[in-house]
Amino acid sequence: MEEGFSFRFQIINKVKRVVIKIGTGVITTKEGDIDFKILKQLSYEISDLKKRGYQIVLVTSGAIAFGKKKLGFSKILHSIPQKQAAAAVGQASLMWNYEMYFNEKNQKVAQVLLTHMDLSNRQRYLNAKHTLETLTNLDVLPIINENDSVVVDEIKFGDNDNLAALITTLFEADLLIMLTNIDGFYDKDPNKESGAKFFSVISEIDKNIETLAKNTTSPDSIGGMITKIKAAKKAAAFGVPTIIANGKKDNILNLIFSCKDVGTLCLSQKNPLNSRKHWIAYTLKPQGVIKVDNGAKEAILKRGKSLLPSGICAIEKNFKAGDCVCIKDFSGVEFARGLVNYDSDEIIKIIGLKSYEIKDKLGYHYYDEVIHRDNLVVFNKDGG
Repeated sequence: MEEGFSFRFQIINKVKRVVIKIGTGVITTKEGDIDFKILKQLSYEISDLKKRGYQIVLVTSGAIAFGKKKLGFSKILHSIPQKQAAAAVGQASLMWNYEMYFNEKNQKVAQVLLTHMDLSNRQRYLNAKHTLETLTNLDVLPIINENDSVVVDEIKFGDNDNLAALITTLFEADLLIMLTNIDGFYDKDPNKESGAKFFSVISEIDKNIETLAKNTTSPDSIGGMITKIKAAKKAAAFGVPTIIANGKKDNILNLIFSCKDVGTLCLSQKNPLNSRKHWIAYTLKPQGVIKVDNGAKEAILKRGKSLLPSGICAIEKNFKAGDCVCIKDFSGVEFARGLVNYDSDEIIKIIGLKSYEIKDKLGYHYYDEVIHRDNLVVFNKDGG
């Protein structure tokens, strides 16, 4: 048995739940036309995997590409309204084609459109989770896309790679597969530079790997590798490995599940975050900043303590109780983030006080802690 096969077998053999993300570059040609052959091929492969007992959620891009084609747009769309219009038109065509190909394999599908607000609100997050669970139990394949037609904060979660990583946590998947239009991760663009090094395995996504990913910026050959590396890092923090592979390669999904050495395997983190802390760290958008002194920083990092008002030096921006905020040291370096128990205007009044002094200052005392340890996530030196 080959060493590469044995190594991947140990990972693939444990997989039951999978999130598969298909990028726009996979289902379109270099000329921007829809590649129906690839769309059909991947739909068939996913259907076959479902029949083998794998529980799958599909995250797909491509609505804007379909919309551009249908509307006759040939140039790159720059305005938000144009992208929204293209997405609204294209989403129907995208889903129609998926349903047609999956129906040929007797696989039922469901469309699930999400915005960042659906995942940043804890109750809506849990509602989305229950929806995926119900569809999975009914043997229906959820097909997820950003609700681009109504999103105005940029046009995506950041990107659908990020969305796929967040869905991996939501679905409690065992593996994230990101299909792009290149074989995997290289240290530089292999189509432009000779001697590009291919990474079959990435044991840890550190600053060096992220820097190399930033250097591979060609949209045609790389497909936004930095966003895939960041997504893989988020999945790793939840204890989930990621495989980045070429979705245009024949039989790619069957090769992956046959433990062949295809694509780049990004290993998971040894001490993963639980679902709630991963949600705090990676799903929520910080609404403000709390700066603390060295004593508070040491207590949080080395002794696992909560953030008390006595260690706070300053705050930035206005935020409400329950919001996610960054915690920075006095030099401005973020080392943690968490959910605050008090509004920013309340915290201003209790900066530097002992917990027992809160009631005297505010007239009430909800919590001893500004951020409780259970709602606090500490980052390592690489920001993970």
